[in-house]
Amino acid sequence: MKVSGEYQIFEAGDVVLQSGATFRSLRLAFKTYGTLNPAKDNVILYPTSFGAQHVDTEWLIGPGGILDSDRYFIIIPNLFGNGLSSSPSNTRDLLGDAPFPAISYHDAVAAQRRLLEEQFGIAKLALVYGWSMGGMQAYHWAALHPDMVERAAVVCGSARCSPYNHLFLDAVKAALMADPAFQNGRFVEKPVAGLRAMGRIYAGWAMSYEFYRDEVWREQGFASQEDYLAATWDTAFAHRDANNLLTQIAIWQGGDISRCDAFGGDLDRALASITAHMLLMPGQTDRYFDWRDNERELPKLINARSAALRPIPSVHGHRAGNPIRIPADRDFIKAHVSTLLQS
Repeated sequence: MKVSGEYQIFEAGDVVLQSGATFRSLRLAFKTYGTLNPAKDNVILYPTSFGAQHVDTEWLIGPGGILDSDRYFIIIPNLFGNGLSSSPSNTRDLLGDAPFPAISYHDAVAAQRRLLEEQFGIAKLALVYGWSMGGMQAYHWAALHPDMVERAAVVCGSARCSPYNHLFLDAVKAALMADPAFQNGRFVEKPVAGLRAMGRIYAGWAMSYEFYRDEVWREQGFASQEDYLAATWDTAFAHRDANNLLTQIAIWQGGDISRCDAFGGDLDRALASITAHMLLMPGQTDRYFDWRDNERELPKLINARSAALRPIPSVHGHRAGNPIRIPADRDFIKAHVSTLLQS
């Protein structure tokens, strides 16, 4: 293990990926919060979301927070492709001109499990909590390692990337790759126009019809919708590496808890493997992860110790699941996560 600034690096070595390719010197960046108790049973795993690094999502960790660092030992593993764990942006010296290997959620969970076991000797997780791509990882954890997962909170996520969600991501990719900086399968420089176009596509999908109809952006101090879009979404991805974003889009689009040898693509079988207490918390107006996906999944969690569907009653679309500055949505999530942790 290495320490790099405010986070640590788990050196996984040469890893055979789900695709069969070998990733040399795979690195998993992570950060911990709170204290691991002697029984090692107070662990919460909190994987990162699309494009995010641990600093972007740690806002809900703290004494008395949604994830209470006074009671729990919380680990944020950074998803591959986010610029801290192995990503196109930090493996050029290793890979040269070779393409970045295809990585799946299954690969991410396998590396995270090694981190828990080899670095900390952890055999049980009190909770796996995740939003968006983090929620998909939480679902993968519950299906792949039912022996370890006591509870899982899937916030604005699903067991499988839906065709509608896949299409949205195709639009994001098309916008990015239309930039002239995309050459021979990769970005050779920052695609300024492509990243801005991506932000505008995200703006239409991330927030709801009601958010724009009722001009909810005024609550954030903007005088017009265009001011809101220019300040919030035109620069939303400007600080991210575009090659990294393409890697994470591929992980997202390939997301499917059943896409592995254990389940052979049988989603019902994968859902039935889950034994944890499950909390499915979609955004009521989320367009990425429609709440109806969770509604279909719920009755198939036949072996879960408990399973609850609690849509977030919000006009903030996908952002309802990451409500840094939305008190009502934040309180809703905290209340239901607290109930889950008491189960």
